[in-house]
Amino acid sequence: MNNEYDISSIVTAVEKKINETLRANLYEAGLGEEDIRRLRNKRNELKNALANCGVGDVNAKAYVKDIIRDIFVNRLKYDTGSYNRIMPFDSSIRLSPEEKFDILLYLYKGEYESGALEELVKKSGVLEENIYETGCDIDKNDIEALYEKEGVHLKDNEKLDIIVQKIYSAYRGLGVVDEIRDMKIDGVSGGVSGQKDGYDSVWIFYRGINIHLSFLSFGTMEELERVCMNIYRYGNPGQLSKAKGYIIGEMKDHSRVVVVRPPFSESFAFFVRKFDTIDNKEMEELITDRGKELPIDVIRWIVKGCQVAAVTGAQGSGKTTLLMSMIRYISPMYTLRIQESAFELHLRDIYKDRNILTFRETEYIDGQTGLDVQKKTDGAVNILGEVATIEVAAYLIQMSQVGSIFTLFTHHAKTTDSLIKYMRNSLLSCGLFRDEKIAKEQVIEAIRFDIHMEKDINGHRYIERISEIGADDSADGYYISDIVVYENNRYIRKGSFSRKVCEMISKHLDSNEREQFNEKYCV
Repeated sequence: MNNEYDISSIVTAVEKKINETLRANLYEAGLGEEDIRRLRNKRNELKNALANCGVGDVNAKAYVKDIIRDIFVNRLKYDTGSYNRIMPFDSSIRLSPEEKFDILLYLYKGEYESGALEELVKKSGVLEENIYETGCDIDKNDIEALYEKEGVHLKDNEKLDIIVQKIYSAYRGLGVVDEIRDMKIDGVSGGVSGQKDGYDSVWIFYRGINIHLSFLSFGTMEELERVCMNIYRYGNPGQLSKAKGYIIGEMKDHSRVVVVRPPFSESFAFFVRKFDTIDNKEMEELITDRGKELPIDVIRWIVKGCQVAAVTGAQGSGKTTLLMSMIRYISPMYTLRIQESAFELHLRDIYKDRNILTFRETEYIDGQTGLDVQKKTDGAVNILGEVATIEVAAYLIQMSQVGSIFTLFTHHAKTTDSLIKYMRNSLLSCGLFRDEKIAKEQVIEAIRFDIHMEKDINGHRYIERISEIGADDSADGYYISDIVVYENNRYIRKGSFSRKVCEMISKHLDSNEREQFNEKYCV
C-alpha cells in the first residue's frame, strides 16, 4: 500500500502528471490556435528541460524543479501541514544523516552558493585530522554534530524547497549526488567502494583529496544503475551495454564523465571530473608558498621566451590548472592550437579574445590524425592537454622541432629522467628511429624544461622543481639542471639558465625584457 507522504509515491504521482501534460491532445481541449501554439511551445520547453536537466544544465534543472513545485502544490494539493509528514523537519532525532546533510547543504547554498559543500567540508573538521593515518571520511557522526551545532530552524518555504529537490533527485536528477555534482569541487564518484554492488559509496574529490561521504548511499543497486545510465547522456555518446562496458563523455557544463558497468567492472560506477574550479586564475593564486615570486618569474620567462616545456606530475597535482594559467604569458600575436582527448581546458571560455581552436579525439579521429590536421591550421603555439600515448608523444617531438614556435604539454612523469625515457621509447616504438641514442638526442633537443608538480598528503599543491634539460658529454648524453626547487615549505633559487637557453629565450624578448632577463638568470 502506497503512503501518500512517501517520496517514492510522490515521485510516481509527479511523473504521472508530467506524462499527462506531454501526451495531452491539445486540440481536444477546444482551444484557439494561439493558445494551442503557446501550449505546444511550453510542452517542447518541458521536453528539452527533461532531456538536459540531469547532465549538467543548471537552467534545465531549475525549470524542471519549478514544474515539480507547481504540480506538488497546485495539482497534488500538498500543503504546509504535510511537509513534516514527508520529512520529519520537526524532529532532529527522526531525521536521517542524509536528510540532515540535504538541509545543511541547502542552508549553506543560500549563503555560499556553489561553495556550499566546500563550507560543509571545512566545518566538518575532517581536513584537520591525520588523514594519512585514518583516511578522509565525513561520517554520520560528523553530520549529526554539525546539524546540532547549526541549530537549524526552517521556514515553510525552505521546507518546500528541500522537498522539491528530493523529488527531483529521485525523478530526473542524480540521486544523492545531484546537488553535490553542482557544487564547486574537483569531482564526485559513486560505486567505487563497499560491498560488491557498490551502491553504498559516494566520494568527492576536493582540493586534491578524496573524501568519503560514508553517510550517503544510493540505497539500492537499481538506483545506482539509474544514475549511471542517465549521467552520461549529454551529446548522445552511445549506449552503455554489456558489449560496451564504458562511456567517456562530457556534461553540459564541460565536466568530464566516465561510466562503467559489469562485466567490464565489478559494479556500476561513475566518475565526474569538474572543471569549474579551473578558471582564469592568476599565477599568484595558484602558487602561494614563501618565495612564490621566484617560480612565477621563471615560468613567465620560459613562456615569453617560447621554450618547449612539460608540466609533469601525478593525477590531481594541479598540472592542468597551472598550464591554463601559463597561457596568459604567451604573446597575443601567436595563434594557439590545442589537442586533447576530451574537451577539458576550454581555453576559449577563458581567453575570449585570442585566436584559439581546440581539437579532440573522437570515435573516428585518433589523436595522431587530429595533430596532422592541426598543423595545417596556422598554429604558432601547440598545447597538448595531456601526452598520454606513444603516438602523441612521438608527434610532440616532431612538432617541437619543426612544426610550431613552441609547445606546452602535460605528462604524468614522476621525474625528468622518466619523461625523457618515455619520449625516447615513444620514438622507438613508433618506428621513427631505430637507434636509441639518436632517439634520445631528438628528445633532448626538443624539450627544454620540466615544471614538476607535487601534492602532499593534505592536498597542498606546489611546484617541486623547475628544471632545464640539455645535451652534454656525459654518459647519459644530457644534463638536468634545477633552476628552482621547493625546500622547507619555500621556493629557492638553485641555478641559472645555460648560455644556450639564455640566447634562445632572448631572441623572443624586446630590449628591455632582454636586459631584465639576462641580469637575473644568465651567468
